[in-house]
Amino acid sequence: MSQASREWLAGLRQRIAAMRRGPGPAGPAGAPPPAAAAAERMILAAHLALWIDHDLLPLLAERRAEALSGSDPDPAIVITTSAGGIAVVEDSLAHDEPLRASLRERIVAVTEREYRDWTRDHPDPAHLGHVNHWSWVKMRVPQARHAEFAAHPLGDGESYWLHRTGTTGCGGERRYCHLWKWNGTVATLLEPFVAENVRRL
Repeated sequence: MSQASREWLAGLRQRIAAMRRGPGPAGPAGAPPPAAAAAERMILAAHLALWIDHDLLPLLAERRAEALSGSDPDPAIVITTSAGGIAVVEDSLAHDEPLRASLRERIVAVTEREYRDWTRDHPDPAHLGHVNHWSWVKMRVPQARHAEFAAHPLGDGESYWLHRTGTTGCGGERRYCHLWKWNGTVATLLEPFVAENVRRL
């Protein structure tokens, strides 16, 4: 990382450490019940492993090939996700596997709110110093959207989940969405790479 990227990332780490310090509430408002939280972590962990092992290095190579003026070829990597996703990232990076060990100092996992607050005060709109990857599960899909997924009807007690993921800062922005079903016990992938309406509820 360049010195500017390193300082930007260090500032973000310091900000979130200060924000998360102290007693605070037992958990975030609307935190999912334990079974749903475990299923969410399973989805996010599987995606993270695939992204790090197969997607990240080609994305960074594409970024280097662009050679934008002022762009750091070895940028900071910010993963925006849920509280459960933050734990998944931290657990993954704790392993001494060579690729993860090499990335450990460059990656930080934060919530979308933490990221937005930081980039508002310390903007990097052209992503010259950082890459943003997001991965989170929308567990409450409004009834008004269910018609979009009519090919996968729900049974009693079941609900849709949407796993949204994407990356910006490595060429064009990439956005993906995967449709899951939750029955209160098990999450099941119904359809990967579903198309969402432009107007999201």
